[in-house]
Amino acid sequence: MGRLNVELCGIEMDNPILPASGTFCYGYEFADNYDINILGTLAFKTTTRDPRFGNPTPRIAETASGMLNAIGLQNPGVDNVIKNEIPKLKEVFHKPIMANVSGFSIEEYVEVCKKLDKEEQVGWFEVNISCPNVTGGGMHFGTDPDMAETITREIKKVTAKPVIIKLSPNVTDIVAIAKAVERGGADAISLINTLVGMRIDIKKRKPVLKNKTGGLSGPAIFPVAVRMVYQVYEAVNIPIIGLGGVSSAEDVIEMMMAGATAVEIGAANFADPFICKKIIEELPALLDELKVENIKDIIGGAH
Repeated sequence: MGRLNVELCGIEMDNPILPASGTFCYGYEFADNYDINILGTLAFKTTTRDPRFGNPTPRIAETASGMLNAIGLQNPGVDNVIKNEIPKLKEVFHKPIMANVSGFSIEEYVEVCKKLDKEEQVGWFEVNISCPNVTGGGMHFGTDPDMAETITREIKKVTAKPVIIKLSPNVTDIVAIAKAVERGGADAISLINTLVGMRIDIKKRKPVLKNKTGGLSGPAIFPVAVRMVYQVYEAVNIPIIGLGGVSSAEDVIEMMMAGATAVEIGAANFADPFICKKIIEELPALLDELKVENIKDIIGGAH
């Protein structure tokens, strides 16, 4: 094992870095840029039972230190993902992958997980109960502890693979939600998803996004993400994947010191499609500078 190796829910990863769902398509699109097998793993685009066109445009807006998106879970549906997207990814990526799933009812979440559970390359499920850009699903499940616990328990009934619940920061008490999904049997927690935000076009005097609000990502939310990872680490006994504004090797170390076992890179992929590769390559020198032999030794090191 190398000095960057970590273990996430019993699965060994060459390093703790993975692109966040929705920011790396289905992975194979980046394979022309570099050998994506350098990644620890990757979380592919959120998948629902039925194909979704997503929200009407405009659905992207810039901010001073990030971006707003209201994509609305656009995806071809689970059957098409299994038939077309996963086989294409398997040709260029030879490690276990993280299947990010969402839905508009508990039954839909369960159905999507049940279908993807048969895919050999799927190593983990990342269950998105935190998307702020859809109505009747997503964040609706992630802001109520009882609902979050129930959906976790129901998904655990249909798969023996690790279930990671992706939590919303748009709650009063993140610890209460984290404890609820742990009670429901979650194997790990992923946080944070985007914060709800808005931009207004002052000339048109109306919101920039057709959806009016969108999810804020990028460097602006990094301190919020670090704080929530830190809080949840002290409250639960399961691993955490940290994400939210991570854009450098230093950010990765900070997130891991707060308590993350692995770290997802999201919006930074849009600014620099090579960012994950660069961070992985920069981590050993940073560990040398910090006099750390193995990256696993820093997990929770700030507590």
